[in-house]
Amino acid sequence: MTEASILFLRACLALLAMPIYLLSFLGIWEPFCKKIFFPFFLEKFSAIHERKTKKQKQELFHNLPDFTRPSGELKLLEIRTGCSANFQFYPPGCRVTCTDTNPNFQQALSRSVNKNQLVHYERFLLAVGEDLHQVPSGSADAVICAFVLCSVRSVNGTMKEVLRVLRPQTAHTLVCSGVTPAPAAAR
Repeated sequence: MTEASILFLRACLALLAMPIYLLSFLGIWEPFCKKIFFPFFLEKFSAIHERKTKKQKQELFHNLPDFTRPSGELKLLEIRTGCSANFQFYPPGCRVTCTDTNPNFQQALSRSVNKNQLVHYERFLLAVGEDLHQVPSGSADAVICAFVLCSVRSVNGTMKEVLRVLRPQTAHTLVCSGVTPAPAAAR
């Protein structure tokens, strides 16, 4: 009886997955996921996540104004911005450069920019955390990489790039969900 149940469940699963197999065979599934499904899903998930973690994120980002330049300017680099759910926690007037590996997040990014007009959106770069060559050395006052280090190919490579792009005249900081600022030895 158990073998028959297992066979039946496998057949049901195969039937449910058939459209995915077909779309994959036709070469449509991956573009559909990258362009439509994943950005849509992440934007909806981010909205739920933000409601549940708002207090923690406010605490996490509260010290960003401490890294303002003597000129009063604050430049942030956000790695793997996604739907840009962190914009609401950035100080007014700061300048944000966003990076992601998926260019299809730009629509969600535009919506977030419109909601948070006190933040100055500078540009979007198609880049991975391990290769931020498009960002000049020493150009960022703080680097934000929330939920990023678990999805990069090389954490060490990403951290080297973060340290490279941070402005050397100030104390370096790395703001990550659940991670404290960079150790003093890395500053």
